[in-house]
Amino acid sequence: MNHILIIYTGGTIGMVMDEQTDSFVPFDFDLISKNVPELNRLNYKLTVHSFDPIIDSSNMTPEIWVEMAEMVKRNYDEYDGFVILHGSDTMAFSASALSFMLEGLQKPVIISGSQLPIGEIRTDARENLITALEIASAKKGSRSLVHEVGIYFDGQLYRGNRAFKYNSAKFEAFRSPNYPVLVEAGVHLRYNEAALQDNSDKEFVVHTKLDNSISVLKLYPGINDNVVRSVLESDARSVIMETFGSGNTTTETWFLDLLRDAIRNGKNILNISQCRVGSVELGRYETSKWLKDMGVLSGYDMTFEAAVTKLMYLQGEFEDQKEVAHWVEVSLRGELTPTEY
Repeated sequence: MNHILIIYTGGTIGMVMDEQTDSFVPFDFDLISKNVPELNRLNYKLTVHSFDPIIDSSNMTPEIWVEMAEMVKRNYDEYDGFVILHGSDTMAFSASALSFMLEGLQKPVIISGSQLPIGEIRTDARENLITALEIASAKKGSRSLVHEVGIYFDGQLYRGNRAFKYNSAKFEAFRSPNYPVLVEAGVHLRYNEAALQDNSDKEFVVHTKLDNSISVLKLYPGINDNVVRSVLESDARSVIMETFGSGNTTTETWFLDLLRDAIRNGKNILNISQCRVGSVELGRYETSKWLKDMGVLSGYDMTFEAAVTKLMYLQGEFEDQKEVAHWVEVSLRGELTPTEY
């Protein structure tokens, strides 16, 4: 019998209608089998831990990521897999952060939630929860099939650091356009084993030092030097620069000069595209050649969520900015596809 730890952090999935107040309130997840009777047909031993107080995902913080990572670490040897129930708004940030914090993971950490509360008739919560549990318990021989942090939503398991929430009105809330789906849930669960991480020969190590000294510069036509200067001259160690297309920016002299000054002063500037599909291609076009030559770093096809959490992780690991700059361009947990131009 597989033993799965369910960690309920909060979110829509755990809400039921309070008939007295006519509003949604969190229910006691210790009574989960009564609310989802289908679970009794699964041959799993389930243990539930609920955060107290529960957390609206909009209030998610690095400190809570550390708490989740340490909970996995403390219980790692006792459970076959982990299911984290989480609000969908910041789910991709949490999945990305945990992917970096849980190095060498050899058991599934499946993060899921829902668009409608579990007490609603048309809810997506039951299917998401039941299938997340099935994936968390799946094994090939004596080994878990999934060795990574994933997001399960609406019939698909995505690599956690490759997915993002794109829709707040559909059950199909997440997408992962730059990396294949890991598991498709139809009549059968179809595992894309070629796309799954294999950490069989790695040591499980948990990292809990995070440094959130990061700022974001999102470019737009007409951006002025005061706006750019205010971001680049902040005390953040790294700047995520969201650029056009495949990593392009204006080539105005004042803009390039401000970037050079920031890099000379020790800032790391990471270039990711505003496009959700495709990759930064530094140096392929003239408009990005200047950036590559001055030392702007390529985020390749990383999501914004992965870029933010990877920098937090690396800055927590390394005081040396050059070390951060080196490792941010290297695929550590399958979060990017490096290319050369």
